[in-house]
Amino acid sequence: MPQAWLREQRREPYYRLAKITGYRSRAAFKLLQASKRKGLIRRGDVVVDLGAYPGGWIQASRSLVGDSGFVLGVDLKEVAPLPFPNVATMVGDVRDPALPKLIRDRLPRDPDVVISDVSPNISGVWEVDHARQTELAEKSLEVAARLLRPGGSFFAKVFQGDMTKGFIDRLRRRFDEVEIVKPPASRSRSAEVYVLAGGFHG
Repeated sequence: MPQAWLREQRREPYYRLAKITGYRSRAAFKLLQASKRKGLIRRGDVVVDLGAYPGGWIQASRSLVGDSGFVLGVDLKEVAPLPFPNVATMVGDVRDPALPKLIRDRLPRDPDVVISDVSPNISGVWEVDHARQTELAEKSLEVAARLLRPGGSFFAKVFQGDMTKGFIDRLRRRFDEVEIVKPPASRSRSAEVYVLAGGFHG
């Protein structure tokens, strides 16, 4: 990794806060902030976390669902175990049509919330990265649509661009409410935003 990037990361307040509090990534604070403002994840919820590596969102979700909920993290990479009986992880690809069934077999019931922080390998070519991110968000939505309970919620990362509106329109056909969220922990200069969709039609 470039040394300049590493130096910037170490100066970043949420990076330092993650180190202090034991979260595996600064991204945990994006989910915590969005959930606090919007009531995304509640105690007792069943949550599926797509693109879960290295586990920061799993940790954040577990803190929100408490002992009575359940969190399943899914990623192409194996996530190091977490010391909670109501947390599980599995290796899987959101582009795999078989993934929803594999996930369902690991859950106690239909999930209340599906969250996705899935990201492509960044090429540095904006048009390519935007298209790849939108595709992964679409695949995450397909997984969510096959799993969520009626009334459930979906929260996913997108890169703002000319394909974003089409994705938002597709969400509005499946959910009662859709909005774009930019948590304070998301860098202001970044094109990264999150879409929050609630009231899944089932």
